[in-house]
Amino acid sequence: MEVFKHFKEFKMDVLKEVGNIGAGNAATALSRLLDKPVDMAVPKVQLLPFEEIADRVGGAERIVIAIFLRVEGDAPGNLFFILSPEAAKSLLKRLAGMQVDQDGMFDEMEQSALCEIGNILAGSYLSSLADFTKLDLSPTVPGLAMDMAGAILSYGLLQFGQMGDDALLIDTTFLEGDHEVEGKFFLIPDPDSFAKIFQALGVPLEND
Repeated sequence: MEVFKHFKEFKMDVLKEVGNIGAGNAATALSRLLDKPVDMAVPKVQLLPFEEIADRVGGAERIVIAIFLRVEGDAPGNLFFILSPEAAKSLLKRLAGMQVDQDGMFDEMEQSALCEIGNILAGSYLSSLADFTKLDLSPTVPGLAMDMAGAILSYGLLQFGQMGDDALLIDTTFLEGDHEVEGKFFLIPDPDSFAKIFQALGVPLEND
C-alpha cells in the first residue's frame, strides 16, 4: 500500500497511456490472427490492493476463467486475464467464430484459443510497458484454469511465490457489433517492481 501514497495524477496518466497503446496493439494482433476486424474499447486503468482483485471479478467464490503467466525480466511479476465462463464462451463464439456449447465445459481447442488470446493480450500490454520504460519484460507460456477466483489467486501465490501488495487493473472490453465481451487484466508486480517501473519512467516515488 505504501506505493499508493506516492502516485500523482500524471503517473496514472502514464499507466492509462500504456493501457491504450497495449489495447490498440492487441486489437491489431488479434485481427491478424483471426483474419477479421477486432475492436476494443478504450480500457479503464487503475491501481488497487491485491486483496481487492477477487472482489473485482465477482467475489472469491465466483467461478471464473483465468489465463495466467509469469512476467520475467527487469521488473518481474504475474499476469492474470480473468473473465466469467459466459464471457469466455461469448469471446470464442463472437471473436473467434467458434461453435461452442454455451452450457458445457471448455474443450481442448477452446482452452487453446483462450490461452492464445490471453497470450496476445499479455504480449501487447507488456510490449507497451517495455517501450515506455525501456525495461526488458517478457511473458512465459500461459496456463489456464477454471475455478473460484480466490482459489486461482491462491494457486498463483503458491506457484509464482510472493506477489506484491498492489495490482494494475486494465478493464478489457472486446466489441463485436452491438455486443460487448468484458474481461479484467491484472498485472501484479513482485515487491519492488513497481518502483523499478516508475524509476525507469523517471517518476520519483518520493513525495514531491
